[in-house]
Amino acid sequence: MRLGVIALLTLNLAACTARPVGDFGRAAPSWTHDVAMPANGRVRAAERGEPVSRFNQTDQERLMHDRVWRFLVAARAKDWVYDSQAELQRTRIAAPGRDLQFRTDRYYAWLTRTPYNSSPTRYSTVGRHIVADLDTLPATFAAICAVQEIDRQRAVALSGLGNLAPDAAANVAARKYENDAFIAWFVRALTYRYDSYDHALDNLLVETPHEQSIAVDDALRRLRVDVVRAQRGEFCVQGGGHRPGIGGVVIPSRYQHSGDTEVVLPK
Repeated sequence: MRLGVIALLTLNLAACTARPVGDFGRAAPSWTHDVAMPANGRVRAAERGEPVSRFNQTDQERLMHDRVWRFLVAARAKDWVYDSQAELQRTRIAAPGRDLQFRTDRYYAWLTRTPYNSSPTRYSTVGRHIVADLDTLPATFAAICAVQEIDRQRAVALSGLGNLAPDAAANVAARKYENDAFIAWFVRALTYRYDSYDHALDNLLVETPHEQSIAVDDALRRLRVDVVRAQRGEFCVQGGGHRPGIGGVVIPSRYQHSGDTEVVLPK
């Protein structure tokens, strides 16, 4: 009875509040979101038949979760990436994959509803959001790479050591499942953000054409490079920065026609 009441209260709290964030969009400490909701979520995940590891998180895993979180939500955009839904999915209270239903037109809808003194300011807003993603992606990729290495080290230790707890293998497999699922979610979230920016820029070009769109388009093409890297699982690629293309293929501007390199300014 007590567990049922606690679960109900946890769900009520989750329904009315998103996870708090601190500097640079990273998660801020919260007993409700860090302890109560995840505990409830582990029970629910096990009931659904999902692997649940009893291992403590490593520092690398904790850092990865903190860095990835800013890509799963966007508080400044008033829930255009479904902040409350993301928190239910993160804590495993909700089944995985809810983000697959997210609509990419919400970001543009938020932009058009937000009052600005000047229409080009909307381009500036999109540009700032893209640049913020570009600035934080290298550290996020590095954090994911570190967790992948931890999973590799666990597998090596499991195969080479004796005198292990009876559930060691199950916990290693479950943690690998949890980490892989979280990384896959990040890839989907990054793709969703790119698609949302892309949709917004196309529609802004029709609604309020302005030459400032060229700078936004350039930033979006640089973001696309990292999106493709994430989709390929290339989190541990050294060096690089934001390259203009991948594998020798240049990502074209929306102002370039097929076979034509001339940049055309919006009128």
